[in-house]
Amino acid sequence: AKMMKYLLLKPLGTEELPTLKELTTSEICEVWSGTSQYIRRQLSKKRAVEIGVGTFALVPTCAAVGDNKFLPVERPVFQPCKYLKKFYKLKCVKTKIPDKTPCVQLDFEQIATDIHFHQEIVERCIHETLLFFAGALQEKKEVEFSF
Repeated sequence: AKMMKYLLLKPLGTEELPTLKELTTSEICEVWSGTSQYIRRQLSKKRAVEIGVGTFALVPTCAAVGDNKFLPVERPVFQPCKYLKKFYKLKCVKTKIPDKTPCVQLDFEQIATDIHFHQEIVERCIHETLLFFAGALQEKKEVEFSF
């Protein structure tokens, strides 16, 4: 499976992250900004997005709007894949993504076109960032991905 490459048995070396070393912080942020925009567009179309280490999706919930009044809304969630959770012994809030939710992969070509980068650079930047994320999990560091 695709996500198995993010189950690290040993610490990462910097030689395993050549693209991240070449790009500036600003360029890495631009790639992830484009990726976030892509994910938000898919969520607005009621699609979940699988990114290798887990899935972004919308889940139905209710918002309190007054005296015993509730409004049905959708809340964005990130659900780490079960193998990642088990391998790194992650404790996560259990969120069930509705079975009827269609799921798509990241479209590296579309993201690259949107931000005017080469597709290969976008793909490698995302992959290496996820590897770096997995390395931080392996070392039991506090990690945060914000979108």
